[in-house]
Amino acid sequence: MNVLVINAGSSSLKYQLLDVDTGEVFAKGNCERIGIDGSFIGHQERGGEKERLVVDLPDHKTAVKHVFEIIDGLGLPVDGIGHRVVQGGWYFPESAVVDDEVLAKVREVAPLAPLHNYAEADVVEICRELYPSLGNVIVPDTAFHYNMPERAWRYALPRDVVDSLHIRKYGAHGTSHRFIWRAVQEFTDGACHKLVSCHLGSGASLCAVEDGHSVETTMGLTPLDGLIMGTRCGTLDPATVFYLQREGGYTVDEVDTMMNKQSGLLALSGISSDSRDIEEAAAKGDEKAEVALDMFAYRSAQLILEMAEAMEGFDTIAFSAGIGENSDDARARICAKLGWMGVRIDDAKNAVRSDEVREISAADSAIRVLVVPTNEELMIALDVQEKLA
Repeated sequence: MNVLVINAGSSSLKYQLLDVDTGEVFAKGNCERIGIDGSFIGHQERGGEKERLVVDLPDHKTAVKHVFEIIDGLGLPVDGIGHRVVQGGWYFPESAVVDDEVLAKVREVAPLAPLHNYAEADVVEICRELYPSLGNVIVPDTAFHYNMPERAWRYALPRDVVDSLHIRKYGAHGTSHRFIWRAVQEFTDGACHKLVSCHLGSGASLCAVEDGHSVETTMGLTPLDGLIMGTRCGTLDPATVFYLQREGGYTVDEVDTMMNKQSGLLALSGISSDSRDIEEAAAKGDEKAEVALDMFAYRSAQLILEMAEAMEGFDTIAFSAGIGENSDDARARICAKLGWMGVRIDDAKNAVRSDEVREISAADSAIRVLVVPTNEELMIALDVQEKLA
């Protein structure tokens, strides 16, 4: 079954056409700067050279049309479309075939992720309009965390407020954490039962996965909570918001921008939100860069133990996403901070780069440590296959 996976953002649209049964990726790309001057499509076929197609992309509808023109040119059938949806809200404990009611619910919960859900709903609607014969499936990032225990998702706020405004921990990166669990199970032949899944990238979250079920995660009502990230501050005293407004004179929108786009590794290092730049600077003796890396590892180790508590122990850690997969330095720093509890990695194994799942723990490690390249697109495509079968 060939599935077109679409991931729409406020001004971008990623796509990938793949065969669910073989995992072969026929084509993938990204429509950039939608509605902004200088728009283009970066396109790649069957792992070949990347092309930069300069095209006018005034809106998402135009971008979708271009994507289908590109896909049609491959001469391959498209059997279904899968859409990544950031926020499923209080409606979706699993992926869902799109109908009018489902689409309305995606829009209803959009205030929880306004930069993403509105664009995602628009693109789903466009696909239904332009290609009515194709089935569409939404795959919410929050679905994997929907059935966490109440002790994990409920906030200690007045119940009438929480219930009327649907305030709870929703989490994010659920599709990635679900794939990571699946890959770990295959790699360990089912030996893993309590996994701390570490999706560490520009956006970062941890998930406690016990026998395939999410029982705790670090992101909360929004993706701002939890770990220090590229430009997000992560968890801090909520009264900081009030203080910034009262004493600093910042508006709500300014605080929102500060905490989501001007904080995190960018603010700590004063250099970049990209850990590669920060690692390079730290290696040259930059003290702020070193502090940024140390704080990222310290906070990660702290929250790994929070995930472990949710499962009353853990047998495996899996590192994934941009930093988790590619930074041997970040993995080494985090595991070193867990050394007191017997976590050990093999430095030679940790230094290896690979697109395959691999083990980096030392022979005497109390916890198994893996690196798992994530594949959210495949996970989405598998859901499309299941729902449209």
